[in-house]
Amino acid sequence: MPPKPSSQRSRGAGGPAPRGHWQRLVVGKVVSSRLVHARAETPHAVTVRAVTANPTSWGKPVQLNRRTLLGSAGLIAGSVAVSVLGVTAPALAASGPVSTHPASGTPALPDSSNPPEQVRQLVQCRGTMYAVGSISTVDQGGTTYNRHNAFSFSATAPYKMTSWDPKVNGKVNSIAFNGKGCHNAYLGGDFSIVNAQKARDIVEVSTSTSKINYGFAKSVNGQVETLLGYHGRILAGGYFTSANNGRHKYFASLNATTGKDDNRINLHISGNYSGNATRIYNQQLSHSGDLDLVEGVFTSVGRQPRQQIFMLNLTGHNAALTAWTSPEFSQACKPVESFYVRAASWSPDDGTVYVADTGDKNPDGRADVRLCDAAAAFPSTHASVSHSWINYTGCDSLYSTAADTNDAYFGGHERWADNSHGCNAPGPGAIPAQGMVGLSPSTGAVVYNPTRGRGYGADDMLITSAGLWIASDNAFAANQCGGVSGHAGICFLPYS
Repeated sequence: MPPKPSSQRSRGAGGPAPRGHWQRLVVGKVVSSRLVHARAETPHAVTVRAVTANPTSWGKPVQLNRRTLLGSAGLIAGSVAVSVLGVTAPALAASGPVSTHPASGTPALPDSSNPPEQVRQLVQCRGTMYAVGSISTVDQGGTTYNRHNAFSFSATAPYKMTSWDPKVNGKVNSIAFNGKGCHNAYLGGDFSIVNAQKARDIVEVSTSTSKINYGFAKSVNGQVETLLGYHGRILAGGYFTSANNGRHKYFASLNATTGKDDNRINLHISGNYSGNATRIYNQQLSHSGDLDLVEGVFTSVGRQPRQQIFMLNLTGHNAALTAWTSPEFSQACKPVESFYVRAASWSPDDGTVYVADTGDKNPDGRADVRLCDAAAAFPSTHASVSHSWINYTGCDSLYSTAADTNDAYFGGHERWADNSHGCNAPGPGAIPAQGMVGLSPSTGAVVYNPTRGRGYGADDMLITSAGLWIASDNAFAANQCGGVSGHAGICFLPYS
């Protein structure tokens, strides 16, 4: 069995002050889901997260001009996150499914490398796609480019690389924009130097010169896992106990101009399980722009019991915990995988929440109960709810999810779907579904099955009006998507 990759990971994004108001997007919204660390399976998994931005103002609706978030590039479908014009938001659904054949010419990591390289998140701002992760080499159009954990390229064919390279000295887990435009980007992760200057785990940089914007504070005392742009604020989550000298642990609302904690997230997050450090790991904005799903390690949020995932209402002056929860989120999987809900997504009508889970087997040894290593759907009703359906992989992890009208997409390093009676082997009725799968939103049955190289796992999914982007890695020489090689790290499956 290959060595287990590092379990550290982070996501998030921070940024300067808003440079204008959002205009409500009529084409759609976008959402993304990303993965971060790996576990000892064959091969090991990487965790995922999702980051999205809000198309409404905090407390009252705003009009969005984005993509008209995507700027001039159009917007999208489903529940994968994208950021255009400086924010990430969920997209209204295209009908789907996307093609089973990938577009040619997109940038790619080398077919293999030691150590493996990984794209953690993809975000679109107007006509440019931004990629962040653990990255040193990118191949595109027959040319090899040296980069330092972040790069950008045209979102349309021929997908030409830009010169952008902020030279970050550590892993970048998340990138976000502030909603006004694409001139500056916010990076979050596990780093200390950006463009030869000190910056601790969060920073704002120019997308043209790569230089730091010193007006935005850039010191967080722990790895940033997730960033979401929300009308002049950056919602940042991670391992930190103080963000830019603020007092809120693990999850904070930062002024997008100064980076200072504005006290609009005050949830008293605490608790952990099985040795996992308390942290906020991922978040996804609803298509309405009012609600935020948040994943991580905690047992108490807003002085209420919560584990794995919770839902916030963002419409008031301060973010407020909703009543949405499920007793299933408090059930245990294997102790080493006690944090198992790594990503979530919204159905196009916001009526369903999809979750992508790791977890291995539960403590009694069965792989066909609870939410361990499974895709699942839950009603989004603000109450205690139960799952609508579950589809088990059979002891392989899922790290990302997105949805359009006809498909709920899930990515990881899985080998099968419908494998409720198998563990690391196909059980009766198992369907081979390597690396990604599309499930029926109503039943959870397999309806889309293009396959993808497994590697550590699909870390992020991003739906735009053009199709589905998938971020992954080149571990174990994984480089194929839809049966086509040469797509290590990035695969784009277009709508027909």
